[in-house]
Amino acid sequence: MSAAPLRVLVIDDEPPIRKLLRTGLGTQGYDVLDAPNGKTALGLLAEKPDLIILDLGLPDMQGLDLLRMIRQRDERVPIVVLSSREDEKAKVEALDLGADDYVTKPFGMDELLARIRAALRHQLQVQGERPVFRLGDLSVDLVRRIVKVGDHDVKLSPKEYDLLRLLVQHAGKVLTHKFLLKELWSDLTDAQYLRVYVRQLRQKIEADPERPQFILTETGVGYRLRAPE
Repeated sequence: MSAAPLRVLVIDDEPPIRKLLRTGLGTQGYDVLDAPNGKTALGLLAEKPDLIILDLGLPDMQGLDLLRMIRQRDERVPIVVLSSREDEKAKVEALDLGADDYVTKPFGMDELLARIRAALRHQLQVQGERPVFRLGDLSVDLVRRIVKVGDHDVKLSPKEYDLLRLLVQHAGKVLTHKFLLKELWSDLTDAQYLRVYVRQLRQKIEADPERPQFILTETGVGYRLRAPE
């Protein structure tokens, strides 16, 4: 018996976008529900979607308010936000409210599918909480606090390790500057501190720190640790 297809709820007020996503996601084996507004979307949460694609521009309510309501009902369902290119402030706020990722309109289906897969992998990882995380030749033992690249031990300062641990625990998810600063320092708001530690961490774990393969920069938003395939 084959497993039931994963159910994706698409919330977008533009019929061409909903049609595009129904077709594109359907050909990839997803079961697609769609809603043109927030009220309909809230009703469809009873269908228990495995992932939500949420456009922030809705006709009946603010997309961020809907995101907040969804998170009050379900803390775990992955949410990928669609936003306009210039609305960087809304992207950051959406991520701080609990969205897992964002895709900027106009978007390509391949990019969206990759973000969906990363968000679903992140959710599985959160549920499983693997004690040893592996990504390429990087391994992080969260129990023994041992970090290796290939066969070589990597010596990290306590703050560097805390930063890497946060990224590992949320691999595949964009973590905003605000979130990371609050988790690591609680009282600091200057993202420059964060950039210094990210640079130091890349020097120690990346083959080429100038072209990082593990810790990716989301310009103006934050950082993401690439999710394992």
